[in-house]
Amino acid sequence: MQRLHSLIRTSPISLPCLKATHCLAIKSGSIADLYISNNLITTYAKCANLPLAHQLFDEMPRRDTVSWNAVVSGYVNTGDLDSTWQLLNAMRISGYTFDNHTFGSILKGVARARRLELGQQLHSVMIKMKLTENVFSGSALLDMYAKCGRVDEALVVFRYMPECNYVSWNTLIAGYSRVGDLEMAFWLLRCQELEGVGIDDGTVSPLLTLLNGVEFYSLVMQLHCKIMKHGLEALSIVTNAIITAYSECCSLQDAERVFDGAATCRDLVTWNSMLAAYLLHKKEDLVFEIFIDMQSCGFEPDDYSYTGVISGCSVKEHKSRRESLHGLVIKRGLQVSVPISNALIAMYLAFDNRCVEDALRVFFSMDVKDCCTWNSVLAGYVQVGWSEDALRLFVQVRSLCVEIDDYTFSAVIRCCSDLATLQLGQQVHVLALKVGFDTNKYVGSSLIFMYSKCGVIEDARKCFEATSNDIAIVWNSIIFGYAQHGQGKIALELFYLMRERKVKPDHITFVAVLTACSHNGLVEEGRKIIQSMESNFDIPLRMEHYACAVDLFGRAGHLEEAKALVETMPFEPDAMVLRTLLGACRSCGNIELASHVAKTLLEVEPEDHSTYVMLSDLYGRLKMWDERASVTRLMRERGVKKVPGWSWIEVKNKVYAFNAEDHSHPQREEIYKLLLQLKEGMKLFDNFLGQTLLLQCVNFLDGYDDQNFL
Repeated sequence: MQRLHSLIRTSPISLPCLKATHCLAIKSGSIADLYISNNLITTYAKCANLPLAHQLFDEMPRRDTVSWNAVVSGYVNTGDLDSTWQLLNAMRISGYTFDNHTFGSILKGVARARRLELGQQLHSVMIKMKLTENVFSGSALLDMYAKCGRVDEALVVFRYMPECNYVSWNTLIAGYSRVGDLEMAFWLLRCQELEGVGIDDGTVSPLLTLLNGVEFYSLVMQLHCKIMKHGLEALSIVTNAIITAYSECCSLQDAERVFDGAATCRDLVTWNSMLAAYLLHKKEDLVFEIFIDMQSCGFEPDDYSYTGVISGCSVKEHKSRRESLHGLVIKRGLQVSVPISNALIAMYLAFDNRCVEDALRVFFSMDVKDCCTWNSVLAGYVQVGWSEDALRLFVQVRSLCVEIDDYTFSAVIRCCSDLATLQLGQQVHVLALKVGFDTNKYVGSSLIFMYSKCGVIEDARKCFEATSNDIAIVWNSIIFGYAQHGQGKIALELFYLMRERKVKPDHITFVAVLTACSHNGLVEEGRKIIQSMESNFDIPLRMEHYACAVDLFGRAGHLEEAKALVETMPFEPDAMVLRTLLGACRSCGNIELASHVAKTLLEVEPEDHSTYVMLSDLYGRLKMWDERASVTRLMRERGVKKVPGWSWIEVKNKVYAFNAEDHSHPQREEIYKLLLQLKEGMKLFDNFLGQTLLLQCVNFLDGYDDQNFL
């Protein structure tokens, strides 16, 4: 019997060896021994063979609480909470008493499934049995509340525990870190040290995840010093968290220094963390380099590595790498990986319309598609302007009963915005209401944008009020909405309200605010906002901010200020900024500067028709017919054609698209006949209105003598 006990304890966890031990126990008749049977059940569960564990449990002539705990723990580890709960009820009905291990196991499963209501029921039973004060079950209860996001209840449990070990402290700190409560998490760290409880990797790693902005840089350095003081820097999990924290605090150099110093404790996650850091800082060349280096050092890339490096090839400069990576994925048989295929689809769609076919080829070759796959294609269709195809794809997703999430709704609502189909957008809004996504931040932001684009700013405001507006994206949408509706003052009021509510603006916020200032002639307000961006908000001016500022000054007739701003830019202006400056030259009639800007633009983007059109229009206004003819001739020589602008109207839930002098509509004769009648009617109305106004003026002047009038 003793030899069999020893065999079970020392036997490696492998299924054939375990089965042989089980057979030996049956042959020797020692299977009736509770200790041996319980250990066999536990080991079967560890080998992920729960059916055999449950079969042995059912065949046991005698059971004790340990037997039940062993099989309960096995079901918890599989994630099958419903079966675990049924087993727990069967244990209670059979008259067995729950102990600390029972609650510890089942609470672990409840925490993983985020089933708060079940955890609260268990808490009630624990209070009745006076088990809440035990360290093991109390820590499990604490972990359950923390992982379910109820950190205040977790803190109450923590305070009533007579003895708190480092696991309890780490669990509570991790809970507050998970909900983003920086102040409370670091306060708990100080209390833990004052209580003399040692800190470990489980203490500092969650705290580092909170430090994800440039304003936290000094705090990351302090925490890094504490880590070195306690000798934790050699642990890979801590190293990985430090690399990520430095990267997200905009200190790539420090992240590289930590990575270089961790040569002896690097794991795959360390390499992936550095890869993600380069990706975050848009160092695509270094992303590709580190992807090669990790393999040279004997680390096989995983799905995260491939998705990261594929994302780094989503810029035009890396076209050859894009094809090489796709070839490598096929060569290594990784196209069956759904995340990698999703990344390939997103990579192709990030280019231009010519790569959509490549993305669709990957999409249709996938045997298994998840929600992210469909969302990637939907977003890609929206990005390249294929809004109608995106809507058809959404209908297909609905018919296949594929799970749809907030990203799906955001993409579809964006389609409705691009097509300005109000009725269809309202239908999608109703669907979002039915499934409970209407108050989601991203869906709410898309709804605000859609209603604004469709001209219903009142409904956009209602969506804004109904959405949880504690992030910048929601505020950006409503500020853009009011800016586009010519209500710049309300847009600025919202920006100031956003600051009062301590919502951190991002670079898009300032694009929206500067757009509002530009469209409403609020030059002084716009100038102050430009000057305060970096000093007050730590947001450096990007290319799009300079474009907005040039538009602001150009619309107000301050062309010299717009020109000076472009000349003082810390980087070369792109086509967007130059095109905006050219538009300002056209508004102000400055042909000399316009010719210079247009010459640069035609070198940068010779195929874009808008430069030719603006320059030709300016020459026409100034009656410079020879120069205008030369622009037209240049367009003809280069094969550049003016892209006609399209308009559309929604009638009875059907969208009709048309452009100038369009003859494609089947009822074109009736349409043009009606337009002619309206034109003649407007002429008559203008004549009548003019005569009426003249008569009113005469009557008005007749009421005053010359002396009074003067």
